[in-house]
Amino acid sequence: MMASLSDVASDERTARMVLSMLVEPNDPVTGRILARLGAVQTLWLAEHDGAVVGLSPVDAQVWRDHLSVPDAKELAARIDQVQQSGVRALVPGDSDWPTAVDDLGEVAPYLLWTRGASSFLSRPMSDFVTIAGARACTSYGDYVARELASSVAADERVVVAGGAYGIEGASHLAALAAGGDTIAILANGVDRPYPVGHRDLLDRVADVGLLASEVPPGAVPSRHRVIARARLMAALSSATVIVEAGGRSGSLVVAQRAAELGRRVGAVPGPVTSAASVGPHRLLRDGIASLVADTSDLASLVGPGQVSRERLDMEQVRPPSPAPTRTL
Repeated sequence: MMASLSDVASDERTARMVLSMLVEPNDPVTGRILARLGAVQTLWLAEHDGAVVGLSPVDAQVWRDHLSVPDAKELAARIDQVQQSGVRALVPGDSDWPTAVDDLGEVAPYLLWTRGASSFLSRPMSDFVTIAGARACTSYGDYVARELASSVAADERVVVAGGAYGIEGASHLAALAAGGDTIAILANGVDRPYPVGHRDLLDRVADVGLLASEVPPGAVPSRHRVIARARLMAALSSATVIVEAGGRSGSLVVAQRAAELGRRVGAVPGPVTSAASVGPHRLLRDGIASLVADTSDLASLVGPGQVSRERLDMEQVRPPSPAPTRTL
């Protein structure tokens, strides 16, 4: 008798693991079904014809066609491999589950795959500050990102970023250098550090901090996954700061989602002659973000628990003279 998904995933945790292997993140249809029926029943409906609560027969078939369910034995082998790898699967209800992401409602993650200190995620939302921005950052942006991340670390909060080149990599590096805590939210499997040039950095984050992703081990990044990740970076933290961003930067999606969730958003002003200033200036002009020009602005943005100045006595966020160089 051929094995079914129900045979592979008879409990909620394993069923959510399988769901993350079958369905792309940020899928509101799957999210609605999952919230109503749980993961085990959702998988059962994916394999069987029939009515799906809240969907017309046509929409139900479109949803099923979208899943592309592989052989159950293949899935079972993948689950076994993941469980032996040391990668952890967090699901709602776990003590380390970050309840802040539940605010995403029907597009909340099915689970989070983690590598490192999963206990970081049990901290209150007020402890997290997301720093995002351009990959092709300027020396000014690199400097500001490091200063802001250092001050967040000095305040014993957690620096959240996406592990990318530019602003996000600089933020992780500064947090690590300050002996602080940092989390990298990835758009790929936590076992496949990306970008490749940040392998050593991301391995360091995994050793002393945390790598987290909603796509399974082995998964590669895609445009959809990068865009979907933005909502996690926004939801996890009480405040998001955009340092530099071009007019079409994905980091602006993080800011937009943070604002939609009622989180605080800050933006660092830059030279009007720089293309990397377009995004932050737009956020400021449209009233989405508050201006972050110094550590007191950052302290006001992140709320109670003022940013420590013992390790950072900076009157104003500005590059040193001469400005440091940045190799991209």
